[in-house]
Amino acid sequence: MTHPTTQVVAVVVTYNRRELLLECLAAIEAQTSPVAEIVVVDNASSDGTAAAVRATHPNATLYELSANLGGAGGFAFGVAAARPYADALWLMDDDAAPLPDALEQLLAARDRYPGPRPAIVASRVVATDGSPIPMNAPRERPGVSPKERADAAAAGCMAIRSASFVSVLVDGLAARRNELPVADYFIWNDDFEYTTRLLRSSVGLLCPDSVTRHAAKPAADPGARMHFEVRNKLWLWTRSPALTPKERLLYGGATLRRWAGWLIHSPNRWRLVKGIATGVGAALRGPRRTADVLPAVPPAVPPAVPSSRSPK
Repeated sequence: MTHPTTQVVAVVVTYNRRELLLECLAAIEAQTSPVAEIVVVDNASSDGTAAAVRATHPNATLYELSANLGGAGGFAFGVAAARPYADALWLMDDDAAPLPDALEQLLAARDRYPGPRPAIVASRVVATDGSPIPMNAPRERPGVSPKERADAAAAGCMAIRSASFVSVLVDGLAARRNELPVADYFIWNDDFEYTTRLLRSSVGLLCPDSVTRHAAKPAADPGARMHFEVRNKLWLWTRSPALTPKERLLYGGATLRRWAGWLIHSPNRWRLVKGIATGVGAALRGPRRTADVLPAVPPAVPPAVPSSRSPK
């Protein structure tokens, strides 16, 4: 089954995971509903990623960044590059491998939804052995009404409030109407902030029939990344319009419980305490405007010929 009237652009962000990226791109190219274009944003990898993409996936549009902007900066750049002309953007980490009908199922669910077009339709994410991954499992939207639940069920889906950047289909119009992902987040919580912002007043769906395998393992202890977890969550609670005041309390309480669990079970509590302290300090300023973080995005060119673009 194909959807010829829907121009889907897959946006994949990568950094020094060449082999996983090539598996991801092969899985995208094997979709039963083909994408119009694959945009690869290479965060200045040093493992030969760019050369491998050019050699094995010459039809992909490759952007080679001169510095590592993290997943947040990479997705901000990719969305900025593709959203002017895409009907939908399929956002994906480089360690994801969608099953062959993953996109077909996302598009079918979007078409089945009886209400306004969903801003987001997310895949069900599983580990490589097929087991569920809690960090990639959105819960039902808090306070969902019976009608919203019934409309989502009519599409074979569940109404959600957020999603991760592991196989999420973003409506092109919603992407153009909203600000980009916040590039200064660098890593962690950028997908949560972006998707909750898009879904503040729009519909988001989890489509269980669309399945994507994810090679990442749940973080029992974030280690040095605790700095980004704390800084970005504080930015989200205090500087983002994504959440309502009630939701800030709800998600804030859940976050504090998770931090407490990490501290209790961590083999290196001092490292986490240090990350909390530096994260709180860093949250006192910023985040910087995404336009001030990203390099210049080349003019939007709808897919026509293979290209490799290196922003200056």
